[in-house]
Amino acid sequence: MSAGRRDRGLVRPYVVTNGRFEPTRNTFDLVTLVTAMPDRPTAGLSPEQRRLVELCLHGSLSLAEVAAHLRLPVSVTKVLLGDLVDSGHLITRAAVPRAQLPTHQLLQEVLDGLRARL
Repeated sequence: MSAGRRDRGLVRPYVVTNGRFEPTRNTFDLVTLVTAMPDRPTAGLSPEQRRLVELCLHGSLSLAEVAAHLRLPVSVTKVLLGDLVDSGHLITRAAVPRAQLPTHQLLQEVLDGLRARL
């Protein structure tokens, strides 16, 4: 192992997730927004879970952003996220979907209607 990897304190993903490789819920994607509940105590959480909660106390972040800040694989972050949602430390919501553009036909009907009123 190189000195660089040793210095970063490499922790195997299965250690961080207690050997689990799937989250308790399968509702997280890369753009799921994560927000911490400020009134929840962090005593008893693992260091990674505590870092995740502290990171999200300042506002909503996407799952991809959280994983990048924590320098953990997305799969590991999903397992931690599921546990913290289950314990009430975090809440998640889907990102706001892009608005669908109206069809050409709908726009033409609106234009025809406006012309008819004028």
